[in-house]
Order: sequence, then C-alpha cells, then structure tokens
Amino acid sequence: MHSGFAGMSRTGRNWDDLRFFLAVARTGTLSAAAARTGTEHTTVGRRIRALEEGLGARLFHRSNLGYALTEDGAHLLTVAEAMESAFLSAKTATEAGARAVSGTVRIGAPDGFGSLFLASRMHRLTERHPRLEVEIMATARIFSLSKREADIVIGLSTPQQARVVARRLTDYRLFVYGSDAYLAAAAPITAVSDLTAHPFVGYIEDMLFARELNYLGALEPSVSARLRSTNLLAQVHATLNGAGLCILPAFIAAAHPGLAPVLPEAVSLTRSFHMHIHEDHRKAAHIRAVAGFIAGEVEAAFLLFAGPAV
Repeated sequence: MHSGFAGMSRTGRNWDDLRFFLAVARTGTLSAAAARTGTEHTTVGRRIRALEEGLGARLFHRSNLGYALTEDGAHLLTVAEAMESAFLSAKTATEAGARAVSGTVRIGAPDGFGSLFLASRMHRLTERHPRLEVEIMATARIFSLSKREADIVIGLSTPQQARVVARRLTDYRLFVYGSDAYLAAAAPITAVSDLTAHPFVGYIEDMLFARELNYLGALEPSVSARLRSTNLLAQVHATLNGAGLCILPAFIAAAHPGLAPVLPEAVSLTRSFHMHIHEDHRKAAHIRAVAGFIAGEVEAAFLLFAGPAV
C-alpha cells in the first residue's frame, strides 16, 4: 500500500508539492487551497496530480463534496506535517537569529492548551537554542501583559488591554464526550434531547475567567454540571472515570483514547485561540522565536484542532 512512499527522497526535494498537499488536506477543496496558497485552483490540482504520480499513490478521494484523504494520504499527512513543522521552526530560528536567541520567555495559556499542546512540543525549540528558557503557566485565568505577568499570552478572544499586538492562531472544535465504559452502561443517546438524562462534568460557572468557556450554556436544551472544576484536566479525568458527559476540545480528547464523541454530527461548538504580545516586546529575538514556534506548531496541527470529521 505504501510502496510509493519510497519516492519521498525525490518528493522531499520539492517542498512546494507538499505545501499544496497540506493546503488541500486542511481545506478540503482546490479553490480553498488555492486561496490559502495564493494560486489558481488549476495549479493546485496539477501539483496534487504530480505528487500522486511521483509517489505512485492516490492521496485523495474526489467527490462533489471535495477532497478527502485516502489511507495513503493520511500517512503522508503525518510526514508532511513533521516536515512543515521543521521548516517553519528553522525559518523562525533563522529570522530571529539563532545565535542571538537567549533569555527567559514566560507563556500564559489555558490549562489544556498549555499542558497538553505546548508542554509536549516546546523542547523542540529549547533544544535548538541552549540559552533559551521557557516558562509555561498553564492555568485558567487572565494574564496581564502590561503588568509583565507573561511575555506571551494565549487567550480565547481578542485582547482587551492597550498596546497589545494579537494574532488569531486557530479555531478549535469541541464535542460532547463520554468514556467508553460510561456510554456502554448508560441509557442510549440517540437524540440531542437524550443528553438531559445524563450527568455532566463542567466548569464552576461563577468562576469562569472567560465567557467563551460557558460551554453548557450553549447547549440546547441546556444542561447543568453535577461535577464542576475550574481545571479542564480535572474534568477530563472525571469523565474518563465515568462521572458522566463533558464538553471537551477535540485536541484534548484526542490524547485520551478512552473518550468517545457523542452525537458529533449534531452537537459541536467552535472557539478560537489568539496569541497576545505586548508591543514593547514583540521585536525581541527570544520572544519572536517562541511566538513563531507556537504559530508554526499550531498551523501544523490544524487537523488536531478541527477534530473528527462528521
């Protein structure tokens, strides 16, 4: 099935083909991929065909709905994302001045994003820059850039503070999840109305630091949590151990195979991550290096944040 991947050494010499492949895999259509890459859809289609011919493998199922990855395409996606991540990181390091990157960068981030996404990847940057130190404050709270509580803040909305430069990192999707064991033993869930008969795990509503975290209030019909925590990872572990259902970001649930989405085609939410930097610091080499690395890693993990196809 993967015999064509022996030609990766040839393909590796043409990063553009993989760049177009990633654009189609992430957007699902030639026209959207063309908009993302700044080219014509005919150019994107030609590049995809050339890549498939070079690899001797079919990478996409074509239909009126768009382009969906084949099994070979999914395997190539893993390889291409790793190459892209390395490319973006190297580019960031070069632009920031690899030898000049030193100092400490403190990142304030929501607990799930900071603990599960950033913490597992940041060593790739610090290994490249021995004089760089990174501190990750992964907790559910608002960080003040003006008070120097953090150098980089990952937030759920555009900044409310003055003199802050922001960029949208990515949208991410959330679904209702339950543990395999809980769903096997609980009453069947075949319609959205069935959710009200099940216990939920969620946030302590009067301690929410951002209105975007009011997930349960966004459900129709609305439900309330019987078990509450200010910490997202505490909610994850409670759900894994059968406490009930929980609305979780797809990129968090993906790290826990024991969780299964419930009615994903009918119930989902979308939120966004934004990166904030005080304008006084945005040109500092060490902060630029970390910010560029975060942006590159998030871009490479686009499908992780998008969640399961429904």
